[in-house]
Amino acid sequence: MPLPLLLVEDDAVLADGLLRALGAQDMQVELVRDGLAADARLQGSPAAGGIAVVVLDIGLPGIDGFEVVRRLRARGSATPVLLLTARDAVEDRVRGLELGADDYLVKPFATAELVARIRALARRHAPPPAQLRLGALTLDSATRRVRVGERALELSAREWAVLEYLLLQAGRVVSKQQIIDTIAPWGDDLTLNAVEVYVSRLRLKLDGAGVAIRTIRGFGYLLEAA
Repeated sequence: MPLPLLLVEDDAVLADGLLRALGAQDMQVELVRDGLAADARLQGSPAAGGIAVVVLDIGLPGIDGFEVVRRLRARGSATPVLLLTARDAVEDRVRGLELGADDYLVKPFATAELVARIRALARRHAPPPAQLRLGALTLDSATRRVRVGERALELSAREWAVLEYLLLQAGRVVSKQQIIDTIAPWGDDLTLNAVEVYVSRLRLKLDGAGVAIRTIRGFGYLLEAA
């Protein structure tokens, strides 16, 4: 299913190029070219009308990207926002993040990096299934409980997040960086070594669960039924 995006960009050449590039990456892109039009499109439900990620230029006609973000968050919407800016001044980046943006890219940027950041934001904010099961392991997102059979597991918040992501990706190899990009909000200090520590702890706690976290050397981790 295509990932629905709202692209807010007034530069016609850049906008047309992004429409083609993102469309080729199985993304359904809706384009608006000024801040007022973006604000109008994002009004309504906190879910912003089914938009998974907003890719938002800062320098816009009407109202700028900062004001679009401010109004969006004032309405209670948690829709992730990725800012595009030609300004690399630290103050501009800090201001955007403080207003509620989730990430930013400074122009010019590589399309591959933009795509990766969009997908990371979409994964991070996508609601997980109510329950995830593998082997004797059950993770309940509603109650925030993890069980092995009838035995409850005590997990830290980060251990929970790593396990949830591995379960969502069960049967697929995921890298340490993918784990960081998904579970750590922008600016959180989560390192590759820390991911190794959390995985090591999870392996101990999942003893008897009928699942295994395998290390795929050079690639990452694979969660599968033992």
